[in-house]
Formats: sequence, C-alpha cells, structure tokens
Amino acid sequence: MDPPRETHGKVAHMGRIVLFGATGYTGRLTAAALVARGATPVLAGRSAEALEALAVELGAGRGLDTRTADVARPETVRALVEPGDVLVTTVGPFARFGGPALRAAIDAGIAYVDSTGESPFIRAVFERHGPEAERSGASLLTAFGYDWVPGNLAGALALEEAGERASRLDIGYFFTGRGNGMSGGTRASALGVMLEPSYTYAGGAIRTERPGARVRGFEVRGRRRQAVSVGSTEAFALPRLRPALRDVDVYLGWFGGASRAMQAASLGGSLLTRAPGARAGFRALAARVAKGSTGGPDEQARASTGSHAVAIASDAAGVPLATVHVAGPNGYDLTARLLAWAATAALDGALTGPGALGPADAFGPDRLREGCAEAGLRPV
Repeated sequence: MDPPRETHGKVAHMGRIVLFGATGYTGRLTAAALVARGATPVLAGRSAEALEALAVELGAGRGLDTRTADVARPETVRALVEPGDVLVTTVGPFARFGGPALRAAIDAGIAYVDSTGESPFIRAVFERHGPEAERSGASLLTAFGYDWVPGNLAGALALEEAGERASRLDIGYFFTGRGNGMSGGTRASALGVMLEPSYTYAGGAIRTERPGARVRGFEVRGRRRQAVSVGSTEAFALPRLRPALRDVDVYLGWFGGASRAMQAASLGGSLLTRAPGARAGFRALAARVAKGSTGGPDEQARASTGSHAVAIASDAAGVPLATVHVAGPNGYDLTARLLAWAATAALDGALTGPGALGPADAFGPDRLREGCAEAGLRPV
C-alpha cells in the first residue's frame, strides 16, 4: 500500500480493508482470498498471538498489520476503523456478536461487508440500520457470501430474461457433491435462526412468518429436491430491481428429504417459544450446544462439494417465464472469495451509495455478475 499523503499540512488517511474475525474459520479463508487478490488487509480479532501467526503465514513479505479487538468491548471494535476504510466481519453468530462491528461502520460512515446468513440480523440491517447508514454515509452489505449472493444473482438474471411480466420469484439454495459439512459458526447461526421469527416478501411487502413455513421442490441437475422457506436478502433487494415484483420466496435445500420434518420442527419450536421465558431459555441452550467458531471442513472436504442456486421468475398467474441456475465452489470458499471481491471493489469506490444495499443495487447487475464470475459463481 502506498504511504499516506500530505494534505494541507496533515497526513491523510489512506483507506484500508480491515478484516474482523480474521482467525476464525471463515475469517482465515477470507484473509487468504484477500491476499490472493493482492490486498493487504489489517487482520483483527481477539488473540494477538493468533493474529501474528496468521500474518506470518499469509504475509509473504507483505507486512500485514494486526489489531486486537473484542465484541465484549465495543470501543475496541470502533477503534479498528477510520473514514475511508472498508470493514469486513466474519464474527458470528451475528445475532449475538455482530452488533459492535455494524455500529462501528455506521458511526465511521464507511463500507461494511459481513458473512451472516441469519434472517433476524439481515432484517435489522435493512429496516433499522439502513436509514442510519444513509445519514452517516455508510454502505452496508450484509450476507455477502453463499448466504445470500447466489440467489440474488440468479434472481436478477431471471428477472432480466423474463421481462416486465415477471411478478414472482422462487429461489432455492442447494449443496452439490458429497457431504455438506458445516463449521461451528454455521451450526450456531442456523440453530439460532430457527428460534426466531422469519419473513418473506409477499403482496409487495415484507411479511413476518415462522422459519420453514413452506416446503417447495426444485429441479437441480435432473433431480427434484426439497427445500424449506427462509428469510434472506433477496426479499429486500430484488424488488428494488423490479418494482412490479410482488412476491419473492427463498428456500434452503440443505435438509433434502428431511425438509418436511424440519418444517414440522419449526412449527413445534414456534409454538413452544410462545410460552413466557421460553425463547430466552432456548437461546441459552442454543448458545451452550453450538459454541460458534469451532472449525469447519478441510480443503479436501470442501473440494468435494459445490454450491447451486436456482431462480424461477413467473407471471401473476404463476406461469414460469424464466429459470436461471448458477453454480460455484463450496459455500465457504465461495463466501471467502465474494467477501474479498466486495471489499476490494468497495475500496476502489465501486459502491453506488450509502444505506443497506443488496448485491445488485450495491454494484449494479453487470458488475455483480463480473464479480461473481471472478469468485467462481456462474450461470449453468
């Protein structure tokens, strides 16, 4: 990185990419992806020793800087960034740990990118924090990984192909290959999401519903696969591309033949957590059962799986007009590459404006398509 320049007798701050959570499972993959793109991220996290070891491992003469910060002390997270920086965070579960980084980015008025897939956190970013970000000049890109960029790309392409008659989108997410090993952070996030209300976009508005409210089948590589409904960024982002869009339903196909059982479990959990104090008790239990960042699949295991999303655009009568499939590498590798691409693009000034942004309106559909292709995610 070039040295700071003198401006009116003062040293001007040069923008940096700050990666918070760099030594976690997804964080390490993202740090490596950033370095592979030629970036020199500031590596941030709780353990100075672990950060220094990662800096040596990835540095290769680059002299990567490290900074310690802890969500338990939000002021240390705020101290990581200055105006002009890009803050990338992989510190989850985001419902428990994501607030300090989000707050730091809004207060500093900078670009923010995270790896969450958690519906409640996403909804809070768009509905509660988006207006704050517009006022401060911050650009918030939440869930910019396997959760939920592929469906945004497929949905945007399907809308483009379907034309003005498109009124509805149905989007499904799937793993391909052998196995679907999850990291500890993913397990913790998924368990937490099942205990909270979800949402969909129906009748031209965001509607609250329980997670797994619906099950739908999609054709993926010649096989019918089941998936359960889930709240995601598509519900907020894709109607911005086509104001006439009335319904956006997103489904997660991780559970295969157990999708109906997941739907029933979601219903049961929804009923149980209505009892006074029950939700807090289940949250505490989830925190003990799923500890968060406890590692994930190794490189060989990741190489045996891929990611796949399908978007079906239909007219008001439900007649399909266009179907688009996109496929890419394992979800964790894809997440790391997408985070790295978004961060470097944001640092280069590619973002369209402040506020809570979806992938396509953040960069424009064409540039998003190019960035996804760089990350290995392409139409098939």
